[in-house]
Amino acid sequence: MAAPLSEYIQNSAIAFRGYNVTNLGRTKELLRVEAYGPILQEELARFSAICTGQTAGKVDLERRVLEDDEPGLKFYSESIALVVAVEVAQLRLLSEVHGVDHGQARHYMGYSLGELTALGAAGVFDVGQLLRVPLELAHDCAELADSATMGVLFSRGPAIGEEEIAGLCREVTAQGSGTIGVSAVLSPNTYLLIGQGDTLDRFKTAMRGVLPQCTHLRKNDHRWPPLHTPIVRQINVPDRASVLLEKVVRSSTPSNPSVLSLVTGKPCYTDHRSHDVLRMWTDHPQRLWDGVYETLAAGVGAVIHVGPAPNVIPSTFNRLADNVSQQVNDGSWKGLGMRAVSGIAHRPWLAAITPTRAALLRAPAVRQIILEDWLIEAARDKDSLPAA
Repeated sequence: MAAPLSEYIQNSAIAFRGYNVTNLGRTKELLRVEAYGPILQEELARFSAICTGQTAGKVDLERRVLEDDEPGLKFYSESIALVVAVEVAQLRLLSEVHGVDHGQARHYMGYSLGELTALGAAGVFDVGQLLRVPLELAHDCAELADSATMGVLFSRGPAIGEEEIAGLCREVTAQGSGTIGVSAVLSPNTYLLIGQGDTLDRFKTAMRGVLPQCTHLRKNDHRWPPLHTPIVRQINVPDRASVLLEKVVRSSTPSNPSVLSLVTGKPCYTDHRSHDVLRMWTDHPQRLWDGVYETLAAGVGAVIHVGPAPNVIPSTFNRLADNVSQQVNDGSWKGLGMRAVSGIAHRPWLAAITPTRAALLRAPAVRQIILEDWLIEAARDKDSLPAA
């Protein structure tokens, strides 16, 4: 039986996923649930219409879901619209079908595209208006992916200095023949880089003797639009986005709840700076690690992950929880204090920051809930759904 989310909501954070190479998740299963179908159909139709208005052809997101037809990078605009539509629909299912007021959460946060959905859900902007900005720029951003490759930079031991990475990226970029930059900070020892041409290879050569010896760079086989990197400046994405955002009106009502931005790693959509932060969203790296720490420091007991098959945010929380659990001597909270801190010596990056960021030790105690899984489990428990 699905545990009632009403027990967790007031002490939770809600996290929204971004674009991935797969974006359907379990949406088809949700569509088949009698109490869920109409809401999903409504949102898929609404965002199909928004996407159609920004693209050359007619978009039918429900058809893609029913036919298991993944839009992918080839239909990047549709992938964007699909993710947001499903996230919005899942929140409506939570509130309208299950009576859970997600606005009672401690805060919202979103990775990449998910930040835009979070802003809409919190009432900072109208999500339909806001979505038109990335849709307008989607084609050009997808074209940049043709020459860009993602790499995962990680260390099996010490932390990797962010300033050193940024310096190497500038050094390689200055050689000509392509730009490289940090796309996301996943932890003090894990970063996502995106580079054009052979810049990842040149970065790998340049990092020897600069970064810790046990640092590795592994290429990802898929193509990714190089958002959150300096690469998008080549086609003036930040400035074009800024001009488009001038027509998106910020709500006069306060954000409910607050939105923790992964541009800054802090709640920062509380005043007139909202448009400026969104402009930076286009070419500044996603500071997921800072968002994870702020969430743990807020004392939340659960993180509810919204969207089809969320991956990056839950994986980051789970990896941290595993690291902490494995290094605390007895794997429980009996060992908190100096014993717990001393127990993480086998992961130097974690040991180095734990004395000043003790909230990280809470990671194993925070429950991770994938909302689409919870919704399907709740649907199987007939008593949890209203009569049709």
